[in-house]
Amino acid sequence: MTARLFVIEDDADHLAALCDLMQAAGHRPQGFADPVAALARLPEAAPDLLLTDLRMPGMDGLPLLQAVKALPMDLPVILLTGHGDVGHAVQAIRAGAEDFLEKPYDAHHLVAVVARALAARATRAEVGRLQQALAETAAATILGQSRALRALRDRIAALAPLNVDVLVTGETGTGKELVARALHAASPRADGPFVAVNCAALPEAMFETLMFGHAAGAFAGAGAARPGKMEAAQGGTLLLDEVEAMPAPLQAKLLRAVQERAVERLGENGLRLLDMRVIATSKTSLRGAEGFRPDLFFRLAGAEITTPPLREAAEDIPLLFGHYAQLAARRYGRADPRIAWPLQQMLKRRVWPGNMRELKAAAEAHALGLLELRPDETPALPDQSLADRVAGFEAREIAATLDRHRGNTLRAAESLGIPRRTLNDKMRRYGIVSGN
Repeated sequence: MTARLFVIEDDADHLAALCDLMQAAGHRPQGFADPVAALARLPEAAPDLLLTDLRMPGMDGLPLLQAVKALPMDLPVILLTGHGDVGHAVQAIRAGAEDFLEKPYDAHHLVAVVARALAARATRAEVGRLQQALAETAAATILGQSRALRALRDRIAALAPLNVDVLVTGETGTGKELVARALHAASPRADGPFVAVNCAALPEAMFETLMFGHAAGAFAGAGAARPGKMEAAQGGTLLLDEVEAMPAPLQAKLLRAVQERAVERLGENGLRLLDMRVIATSKTSLRGAEGFRPDLFFRLAGAEITTPPLREAAEDIPLLFGHYAQLAARRYGRADPRIAWPLQQMLKRRVWPGNMRELKAAAEAHALGLLELRPDETPALPDQSLADRVAGFEAREIAATLDRHRGNTLRAAESLGIPRRTLNDKMRRYGIVSGN
């Protein structure tokens, strides 16, 4: 495994010997006599491993290790120690060092320790990638039992198997990208790549090279050929997020590539054929929209999906809030939060202009104790009918009983003197989440 290494040693002869050894092992070492200078270069250079002496003038290995661990990067640190520094080395391991070797060390052993540390780093990166993929798959699940969200799931299920381009439209925060990922995950292309492009952030001058790719030498600095985003989606799905923000000149270039399913890399003569599905999202309706090409609209809108705003799925708000709060609590090692009935009712009455995104942020903040949502601060309900008052009383009694039994529906049903199935039906009717 070839890697870029930072080697820090204040003894010039020893530094040269270490760099020679690492180079002979197939790595690309860069030597530093000054740990402060090496630390300043870390964020920019982003090496794969740091090999450092423990005792150095200006900054010892322990403060250096602490500074490295404060950076937002996974950088293994291996310490080289003198005979009397083993106690400090053990302290360094506890502080996050990957390993330490006592001088004089065996050269083959040092090479093996470096290889093991690099392999462990690669494993952590792969685990992180897989966890992210799993998180994205889980995020693509559309929760909720309201008519609006059931209809959305049905629409996704109907379109996912079809090799048709889809335009997803909806207010900000309504989960348009989640819908796109759900379409991809349930499609025959699920094993292929999912490539997302933020159309609002595409620089016009770089559009062709970013989307279509370029050949080696196509422009100054293009030392090697590089595929664009559209080629990267080969065999999978290309998401054009916020496509409504794309300037008119770029719309024409995009139309041709999407229509012909082919791109010509900058600096090349000849088309490269594409096999991909295109899903576009927009915060506004593009049908007849000023500034958006009608021919591009009809090309992208082989089928259409509209994501409902949260106000159309109000009965699902407690369920969704509880789901996001629980995910946040578990991610940060907190106890699962309990969402009491009065809070559930307040959540349903509250206006959520940011839709699902705002609800998720509030749920996460609530789970971490950063935001306290107080049911008693909500406006009083308008005058209610007798039936509504009876339903409200019944819902409060059910919620209070569930609280007493810590969300155990079997014990709550026994306490209320009703079958458990009846209790579950009433909980669904009133939007009550047990908290367990």
